[in-house]
Amino acid sequence: MQQQREPTASESYFWPSVWAICLHVLVFGMLFVSFAFTPELPPAKPIVQATLYQLKSKSQATTQTNQKIAGEAKKSAARQTEVEQMEQKKVEQEAIKAAEQKKEEAAQKAEEAKKADESKKAEEAKKADEAKKADEAKKTAEAKKAEEKQLADIAKKKAEEEAKKAAEEEAKKAAAEEAKKKIVEDAKKKAAEDAKKKAEAEEAKKKVAEDAKKKAAADAAKKKAQDAARKSAEDKKAQALADLLSDTPQRQQALADEQGDEVAGSFDDLIRARAAEGWARPPSARKGMTVVLQIGMLPDGTVTSVSVAKSSGDGPFDASAVAAVKNIGRLTEMQGMKPSDFAPYRSFKMTFTPEDLAL
Repeated sequence: MQQQREPTASESYFWPSVWAICLHVLVFGMLFVSFAFTPELPPAKPIVQATLYQLKSKSQATTQTNQKIAGEAKKSAARQTEVEQMEQKKVEQEAIKAAEQKKEEAAQKAEEAKKADESKKAEEAKKADEAKKADEAKKTAEAKKAEEKQLADIAKKKAEEEAKKAAEEEAKKAAAEEAKKKIVEDAKKKAAEDAKKKAEAEEAKKKVAEDAKKKAAADAAKKKAQDAARKSAEDKKAQALADLLSDTPQRQQALADEQGDEVAGSFDDLIRARAAEGWARPPSARKGMTVVLQIGMLPDGTVTSVSVAKSSGDGPFDASAVAAVKNIGRLTEMQGMKPSDFAPYRSFKMTFTPEDLAL
């Protein structure tokens, strides 16, 4: 039967030591990875368990050898444990140191982040202040611009009002000059018209005076002629009457017939003269106008009717002729006429003209 070889002490502690080191490395890695995410913990004491398997030896020598080997292995394991503890302690110290360094770095980063945040806030505050100042400057510029625009508008409006006022003053001045000129022209025109009217009035007055003078002279001449005719007729009538009374009947009849013709001619002149005395010449009367009147009379010489037999074409002239004959009223001189002598005057026609009153 083949004898089985027993493992040595180093071989017996090899794999446990390897596993212990791996465990420490794993713990260190986990601590290093999760340091930033976990709070600081007190250092953990590694526990290394080693199991010593002692095989039964078949002999005393083997047993002693094994015991000696076990003692050496135990010492070696103790030293190994001490080394491992020292390494673990070193690793822990390095981890603590790394953690502290990381903490310091984190604190430094936090401080830097704080400073950066403060710097950022200061920059933002500065930018906000600059923006505020820029906005205030913009508002000030806009206000200044608005004020300048308002002042410009006021100045423009004032200039326009002054120009308008000047134009109105100029227009008023021109209107006043024009009115003054017109007044002077109107005064001159009125003076000229007044002078013309005055001259015309003087001329008319002069003409009226001359016409009145001429009419008065004509009336005086007519009256003188009428008086002479009347006196002549009365003288002839008295003479004829005396002749009739003193002469023979034949002579008386002849003288009566002759005297009748003469008396009739005298009455024609008398009617013409009396109509001329009562005629008022109308403004429309012109030389050459003629109106034929139909006249009715009574034996005592009263004019009974006057009408227009043939018009002159001018109504005022026709009416003046009718009025002139009607104004005769009564011819007392016709009283005592023989019926045969009066018969032509009962109803007769007379032609009336401005120049004369011919029958």
